[in-house]
Amino acid sequence: MNATLGPLEVIDGRCMVGEFRRPGGSWVEFRTDGLCQHAPDSEDELIPWSRIMDGISVILGRGDPSIGGNYTFPAVVSGLVGRNGHGGGHLDMTLRHPYEYRSVVFDRHDHSYRVPEAAFLQQLLTQTVDAGEARRLAEADWLGRAAERLAALKFWTTRREISAAVAQARQDGTPVGS
Repeated sequence: MNATLGPLEVIDGRCMVGEFRRPGGSWVEFRTDGLCQHAPDSEDELIPWSRIMDGISVILGRGDPSIGGNYTFPAVVSGLVGRNGHGGGHLDMTLRHPYEYRSVVFDRHDHSYRVPEAAFLQQLLTQTVDAGEARRLAEADWLGRAAERLAALKFWTTRREISAAVAQARQDGTPVGS
């Protein structure tokens, strides 16, 4: 199963956030043992699922997310995707044992993301982590079905509808219309 939801791609049994095909780029992989940050000129960093608490924020743009929610001003100005495939984003989270704030970066794809996709993805990641099921984020079939279901949502979907759709997608993982 191949599926996408904003910066998330589920391809050939692998779950990745960011453009993993670009040589020398940064991207994040969801593995059975945790979230793995791939970055140029550094060793891969593995964050075990058990350390992630309070969900995962999805930020498009490299700036301060407190300015504008899921999209930083530079990300909006550049059309939610960097010029000629440049630009990035990050996944922000709080870790336990020891407690610390962590931000892992990824490069954006050459194609644009629909405006609500970062919010849908953030809700999926956060609800899954909050339910104590973070390891499911590495299950490609389950995550792909959930991503397909959420990608079919409309732009004007309310926060309550998003939350309900994510909860349903997490439970059954079936595509919309099935």
